[in-house]
Amino acid sequence: MSHRLPQDQEIGSQTGDFTLSGVNHDGRHSLSALLNGKKGAVIIFWSGVCSHCRRYDRYLNSFAKRHPELALAVIASRHGETPAQLQQTISERGLGFLVLHDPGRAVALQWATEQTPRAFLVDVHRTLVYRGAIDNFKYPADPDYAGYLESAIAEFLAGKPLRRAETPSFGCAIQSVYYTLPKHL
Repeated sequence: MSHRLPQDQEIGSQTGDFTLSGVNHDGRHSLSALLNGKKGAVIIFWSGVCSHCRRYDRYLNSFAKRHPELALAVIASRHGETPAQLQQTISERGLGFLVLHDPGRAVALQWATEQTPRAFLVDVHRTLVYRGAIDNFKYPADPDYAGYLESAIAEFLAGKPLRRAETPSFGCAIQSVYYTLPKHL
């Protein structure tokens, strides 16, 4: 089996598997294991300090109840974010969804992800179905709201082709020169 480079990642191609340590659920968790008994999975690259990610706390906390047929893996890949910091964020914000730690950004790099939040939807065979933003960063009550990920999930679960398989994502940088500059300039 040939390994695809991140820039070759295309809708319809098979994504890589990963195994990461759980921050708030003990043990190591692989995408393949999470997919067992499911129709697919949503993978979200996330950060506890990203203000854009904070906006989706309620959405992610209720995800499993709304979509029991899908696995959810939230991956914390931000440079310098430690498991202790993540545990504190999880506790303070009452987060119940599985958070996995990606030290060194290896999985983020494999999945060509540079910011949080960034969402992926894969089928049971890890085939990439959707990639991009969760929504258009408007609130659901806004008349211009567009729930990109939820639309993709609904079409995927109904066996329909996705009208929009990719959207631009936006948010906080996973790695930036500003994260590595000395504290005192």
